[in-house]
Amino acid sequence: MTSHTRSGAVEPAGDPQEATVPDETARIVALQEEVGQLKEAVTSHAVVDQAIGMTVALGRVTPDQGWAVLREVSQHTNIRLRNVAELIIIWGQKGELPPDIRATLEDALDRHGPTQIPGEPPLEPPS
Repeated sequence: MTSHTRSGAVEPAGDPQEATVPDETARIVALQEEVGQLKEAVTSHAVVDQAIGMTVALGRVTPDQGWAVLREVSQHTNIRLRNVAELIIIWGQKGELPPDIRATLEDALDRHGPTQIPGEPPLEPPS
């Protein structure tokens, strides 16, 4: 069923809110996608933070240096930073790290650290 307006245009008859249902459905879908992206971002951030913690503890670097180390490893191996972080966490759990990533990680740690631990004797320079 249709109705005519003063201008002569034809409009569908029925509840005017019916026209907003597709808009609301699209909005719900968009919001669900956004929530999914935010959940992934939070998870990714946690993984990266854990890997930074491992580089800080094992490499005796500051958190900022740990972040720089992860970035360097990611850039030099052409592997997404989150994936590098996951590999470092697995390394901490199982002791396994691909040789190319291990070599790149060691090089980056050598460039950025080690940092002096408070209360410890001064570090000896490498020979």
